[in-house]
Amino acid sequence: MSTAANKATRPSYVIIFMVSGAHLINDLLQFLLPALYPLLKANYDLDYFQLGLLTLAQQITASLLQPAMGLYGDVKPKPYLLAVSLVIVAAGIVLLATASSFQLLLVAAAVMGVGSALFHPEASRIARLASGGRLGFAQSSFQVGGNTGTALGPLAAALIVLPLGQISTVWFGLLAVVGAIVLTHVARWYANHQISIKKSGATMPARSPVAQRQLVIAFAVIGALLLSKYVYIETFKTYYAFFLIEKFALPVREAQGYLFAFLAAIAVGTFFGGPIGDRVGRIKVIWGSILGALPFALLLPHMNLFGTAVMSIMVGLILSSAFSAIVVYAQELLPRKVGMVAGFVFGFAFGIGALGAALLGAVADQIGIEYVFNACPLLLLLGFLTILLPNIETVAPTRKLGKITESRQPG
Repeated sequence: MSTAANKATRPSYVIIFMVSGAHLINDLLQFLLPALYPLLKANYDLDYFQLGLLTLAQQITASLLQPAMGLYGDVKPKPYLLAVSLVIVAAGIVLLATASSFQLLLVAAAVMGVGSALFHPEASRIARLASGGRLGFAQSSFQVGGNTGTALGPLAAALIVLPLGQISTVWFGLLAVVGAIVLTHVARWYANHQISIKKSGATMPARSPVAQRQLVIAFAVIGALLLSKYVYIETFKTYYAFFLIEKFALPVREAQGYLFAFLAAIAVGTFFGGPIGDRVGRIKVIWGSILGALPFALLLPHMNLFGTAVMSIMVGLILSSAFSAIVVYAQELLPRKVGMVAGFVFGFAFGIGALGAALLGAVADQIGIEYVFNACPLLLLLGFLTILLPNIETVAPTRKLGKITESRQPG
């Protein structure tokens, strides 16, 4: 193998962790909006449905744009769009800090969603390219950055934003500037990496390992899995603090601390899910996340405060372990469209989660937030559709930038 080929196929851990760090910044900034919900609800006299609409405005733009941006990147890679994405997020943060009405909050949420839509497909692609074949590890490392940023959102709100007010969110725009600088360096690596691929003479990735009918079934099941997991998770992100306040009469700051614990558990579960999938197979990880999380989810609404906290941590830890496995599995189904697939998975997850959270917010206005949390575990039953996924891991290709070798993996 030539020097260029060697350079193109070995892992680049620095790039993986830089992309993960940028993901942390992006998702921390994105979660400032839902972290502000208790403050915004009081200041603007919003109901649960309006809070759900804010989540929907933020996530639906990401949902609609991400697959298109991913496909565009598959055809015409634009590395420096990554840096632009965080500039757009910074603009959304400024709008959020200065918004004086519910309508302006909706605009701020949508602008932040556009920045997120530009970021995720290309960043996921770069993590995959830098993996050197360790696809689950790279995807988990990328994802855990975002989950960590999301988990830090409630802490940032409790320690900074809630005491200092809505306008204080403007200072978080400086983080976006730091992220844009980091992503400029990553984009430079990406451009050089593309040159190395051409010099190495790498072939095109293989076509889908399954027939068209199986492909349609597989993506329908993946959609159902994302619906079950992300409506549940987005409902928790949006309303968990209110659930704790209403059921246990907690102050807002303490409720945000419990929300942080749930989100931190998601970050930990995401990190370990990818490498475990590399070793034992991705479908096994998906099954484990369903069967493992369901009992804790069913028990959670019926526990005391301590028990609720423990159950939420277990649910977050186990349920999140499958996301990296789902992303990599879906990319293996369409190896020539990894950007579009990443855009679809992230976009659908964000969009369906936000839509579900908005609808459940409307339900909560009518019957109460506690009843919603009692019903949410039923969503996880959709996970049993995993039985319909085609097993593509019996003889799974180990891809290194188009060079394909066959390697035995357990299914």
